[in-house]
Amino acid sequence: MSLSSCLLPFSQSATAPSSSVCSCHLAASFSNFPVSSRDYSFSRNGSLVLNGGGSNLCRRFCGLKLWILKSLNRRRGNNRKYQPVNELKTRSEHTFLSDEQGLRKESITSPKDPSLALPEVKCDAGFAEETRAAYLRPEEHILRTDLNDGFHKVGDLPPVSKQFSDDLSDVRRGASLCIAVVGATGELARGKIFPALFALYYSGYLPEDVAIFGVSRKNLTDEDLRSIIASTLTCRVDHQENCGDKMDAFLSRTYYINGGYNNRDGMSRLAERMKQIEGESEANRIFYLSVPQEALVDVACTIGDNAQAPRGWTRIIVEKPFGFNSHSSHQLTKSLLSKFEEKQIYRIDHMLGRNLIENLTVLRFSNLVFEPLWNRTYIRNIQVIVSESIAHTEKYSDGYGIIRDIVHSHILQTIALLAMEPPISLDGEDIRNEKVKVLRSIRKINPRDVILGQYKSSSRDKNGVILNGVDPTYCAAALYIDNARWDGVPFLVRVGTGLIKHRVEIHVQFRHVPGNLYRENIGINIDLGTNELILRDEPDEAILVKINNKVPGLGLQLDASELNLLYKDRYKAEVPDSYEHLIHDVIDGDNHLFMRSDEVAAAWNILSPVLEEIDKHHTAPELYEFGGRGPVAAYYLWAKHGVPWADD
Repeated sequence: MSLSSCLLPFSQSATAPSSSVCSCHLAASFSNFPVSSRDYSFSRNGSLVLNGGGSNLCRRFCGLKLWILKSLNRRRGNNRKYQPVNELKTRSEHTFLSDEQGLRKESITSPKDPSLALPEVKCDAGFAEETRAAYLRPEEHILRTDLNDGFHKVGDLPPVSKQFSDDLSDVRRGASLCIAVVGATGELARGKIFPALFALYYSGYLPEDVAIFGVSRKNLTDEDLRSIIASTLTCRVDHQENCGDKMDAFLSRTYYINGGYNNRDGMSRLAERMKQIEGESEANRIFYLSVPQEALVDVACTIGDNAQAPRGWTRIIVEKPFGFNSHSSHQLTKSLLSKFEEKQIYRIDHMLGRNLIENLTVLRFSNLVFEPLWNRTYIRNIQVIVSESIAHTEKYSDGYGIIRDIVHSHILQTIALLAMEPPISLDGEDIRNEKVKVLRSIRKINPRDVILGQYKSSSRDKNGVILNGVDPTYCAAALYIDNARWDGVPFLVRVGTGLIKHRVEIHVQFRHVPGNLYRENIGINIDLGTNELILRDEPDEAILVKINNKVPGLGLQLDASELNLLYKDRYKAEVPDSYEHLIHDVIDGDNHLFMRSDEVAAAWNILSPVLEEIDKHHTAPELYEFGGRGPVAAYYLWAKHGVPWADD
């Protein structure tokens, strides 16, 4: 009764020789069936030879058909997103109906797409009856069989459908993404990180099954942590619908781990709790290290040894500053790379998450009006201004000062994005490759081209900001990029706190018009008639272009006017917080706004001469009035380089 083999033309619909044991009429090309290579061979005439007994062959095909039919029916009739494998049971309404030949056909509707048509398989009567009996048992597991043909044990997967079992093995039973905030009770975590995570969760940028973990050394419970962060969670103006329900759902997925004073034990407890919540899913993990610099290496290394995702990817977020100097930064990088790959490390600077920074490459590379002018031929100078007023004054990292805290990352990264060559793609690594070329081309800063300042005060203002200390609170500098595009163009930097005006701007000043016919109509100060592109982030985000135009009237008088794009007038949507933006990038694996190890080293190489000069000679910063315009010496610096400073 058995047939040693079935000859099936490979290029046509498979048709088996007539036999009472095996008669297989397939609606789809046999080449589409995932049969193991050991089960077939080719004949001389190009036909495909299926090896094995007819009963075994039919069981393979029928097993495949049953698996496909059940999978399609389950997807149609069941709205559950995930269903454990052991719950995939047949239902009595999905039985085979007997026809005149004693065959069984599925009662579900066939797919409309012919390419999805299922093969019609004719098998021996005994096997068909056995299959019918299996389908009539509502609670029988589809992935099990009671067959024992000498080749397969009772309970084994059908030979063909076993090849598809991997498709069901990744059914998620728990969280698909775990995010741990180490230092969860700190000010940064409570005020920025958890609110950013909730905003992403509300907007749908975090999976519904996400798990959020808070880790600190305090003896708290899950409910304690939820109470701490609940008061900091708010919905943006455009996110008010079901805000309370979303907040409750987010808090219910937030858990607390007491890390204690032994990081190894603490991270082991964190990993165990993650494993419990993840279940069998191939979950990914993100660790946000909101910890002091002195604890960073130990925490990161214990995570690398004890808490990395066993099946998914792992990423860690490291807060600035990235070391105290070139040597300490090198040691930090070496320690991180001993436990993680470069692609796993995200060095975050919240100032790089501003919309202004993200828009730099868009303006440059998507507008023909700018890119041809973006070089030394047309641009006279570029100025980067970060000025914090009294109301916005923040205390920089203790002992680090404004150079290590702001200039090293935010300012130099901004200059790199402004000055880099077009990358070959928008891939993060391609953009990083171009940025590091710029950083390596920046000339080491001459200490004589740097002005340091400190505001005069020893009191505490109404915002509770400590206003005394020895670290510089103001830095002005002139940088030069030694390459063909920017040779001789000064990049002027002014970063300070406790100043008269709060603003974050980039000014691109163009050169004078050669042989300007209207020179006499512009006035004595020709600089007032210079074209300028202003990219403003604060106080009101805008893009401004200064041009010269004629004042209406009979006379010929020129006026410098601004063409402006004011974001709050043009776009009604609320701008996401920078932490929200950057954490979203980490989840997506977009690393172009995060410093790579070679970028960190190149930035320290630029600043090392100034820092060494300050430390060696104990250079005292120039004092300036709190709420004033900064050190007077800064204005002499601009005169030295022949550049008018942007108006205050």
